Parts: sequence; structure tokens; C-alpha cells
Amino acid sequence: MEEHSQLKRAIIDSSAGAISGGISRTVTSPLDVIKIRFQVQLEPTSSWALLRKDLAAPSKYTGIFQASKDIFREEGFQGFWRGNVPALLMVMPYTAIQFTVLHKLKTLASGSSKSEDHSSLSPYLSYVSGALAGCAATIGSYPFDLLRTILASQGEPKVYPNMRSAYLDIVQTRGYKGLYAGLSPTLVEIIPYAGLQFGTYDTFKRWAMAWNHRYSNTTTGGNLSSFELFVCGLAAGTCAKLVCHPLDVVKKRFQIEGLQRHPRYGARVELHAYRNMFDALSQIIRSEGWAGLYKGIIPSTVKAAPAGAVTFVAYELTSDWLESL
Repeated sequence: MEEHSQLKRAIIDSSAGAISGGISRTVTSPLDVIKIRFQVQLEPTSSWALLRKDLAAPSKYTGIFQASKDIFREEGFQGFWRGNVPALLMVMPYTAIQFTVLHKLKTLASGSSKSEDHSSLSPYLSYVSGALAGCAATIGSYPFDLLRTILASQGEPKVYPNMRSAYLDIVQTRGYKGLYAGLSPTLVEIIPYAGLQFGTYDTFKRWAMAWNHRYSNTTTGGNLSSFELFVCGLAAGTCAKLVCHPLDVVKKRFQIEGLQRHPRYGARVELHAYRNMFDALSQIIRSEGWAGLYKGIIPSTVKAAPAGAVTFVAYELTSDWLESL
């Protein structure tokens, strides 16, 4: 009976995680495409920086609104969902693995498989559980993340017409290990990112429950509304993204180094341009300034907030719906 209950819980967690991840990724894809274009652009991403450095070579993208207009004019509405297929192939197993591992770790820590019992866990255990779940999910879905970056970073004319051609060029250029290019900074990033996201989400939920208990006249007590879950997820996603963005920039550079890039989108990252993660950080600071580590931070933050909120709300609602079946 216990094994059946655990299997049912695992199916609910993985299904709810996959559905919520797919919804969140599709809704926020336009902002993600703009963010990736900024992160892989070696030239400045603001008109102010361009004037200040007096560069001869102009930047392709110099702001969110300018980038949005350019993408729409050159690629049409579908340009904002470029690379969404590998994104869904990445995010659905990623989120499924993440929530399944997270629930398992919390069950081990609390001694109970009931979600309501997990709210009493200490913040430190929530952070550690979130970080470990994030690592497991990243390793399991990373090649799709890499393909997503490559397809989303290209505009028109396309260098890679589809996911298969990008995959073949990666293997031919960098070998099969190239499918995991940038994994090190990703894992270094995902530990604080996932830890912060899930840890702060649980913390905000506890605060919201305490607020409800103190000021609400209802007897529902610990139950949070969809809006409250949305706000908790929004705050958690924003906090995590602001702290971890520089490592995300480094990851994107590793993912596209040595691959083809159309000249109209600026200089490409040459193969073996960076020796390691620390060398990449120092080179970016030296050639692009500290602002280089925060390229794409505005669309990233704008995206992270609703993405985190949509993911958590969709997960909670889907999980409750599946449990009721």
C-alpha cells in the first residue's frame, strides 16, 4: 500500500511538474528569446554603452523595445517562439525531474509524503532540497537546453533550419561532449538559483500563511489562494534570477562558442575562446565591462517573475487536480 502511494505521488509530481513547466516556458518565450539574443551578443546591448565606447561596429540589439521591433519585422510573430520545441523538450523533463526529486527529498527530511507537512521544514532544508533537485533536473535535460539556446539566438537568415541540423553541427564541431558545453557554470548557477527559488518560495508561503492566520477571519488557515501562490512564486523567481544572472551569461557563451553565426548579428564566440568559467568571467569583464555580465538582465528579470509564478501556480493547481482524480 505504501509503495502504491509513493508511486502515485511520483506520477502526480512528475506530471504536474511537466505540465506547469511547459505552460510557463510557452507563455514567457518572447522574453526568453530577447534575453538570449542579448546574452550571446558580444557588442553592447544599450545605445548608451555604444556611444560611450565610441565603437565602429554597431550593435544589432540595443534595448528590449528595439529588439522586439527588429525580431517582429525580420522574423514575424513566430520569431518570438524560436527554439520553443527544444525548450519544451527540455523544460518538461526538467520540471518533472525537479519537482519529483524535490518532493522525495522533502519526504525523506520530514518523514511524511504529505505536502502540507513539508511547510514545517526549516528554510535550510528547503534550500538544499531545491538545489539538489535543480542539479538532477539540469543533468537530465541539458542537451535540449543547449539546442534551445542555439536556435533562439539565431535570427534570419537561419544558420540552422531545425533542431536536427543544429545537433549534427554540434557533434561535428565539438564532438558528443559538446552537447554538454557550459554544464559546469550551469551547475554552479543552478545550485544557488534552485536553492534560492524553492527556499524563498517556501519562506514566502510560510509568511503568507502566518499573515492569513493572524489577519484572516476564515477557518481555512493554511490554504493560500491562487493569487497568493502567484505572488510567492513571482517574488521567488525574481530573487533567484537577480543573484544568478552572470553565470547564466557565461553558460550561454559556452553553449554557442565555435558555432556558426550570421555576420549581421555581430561577432561570434570563437571555439575555445574561454579556458574555463573563471576565465570567461574575467574576459567578459575585461572586454565588455561589468555590464557584460548583466546583458539581458531586464528581460530576464521581467521573464523570471511571471515564469516562476506561473510554474508554481500551475504546479499547485495541477497537482491538486490530479490528486482529486
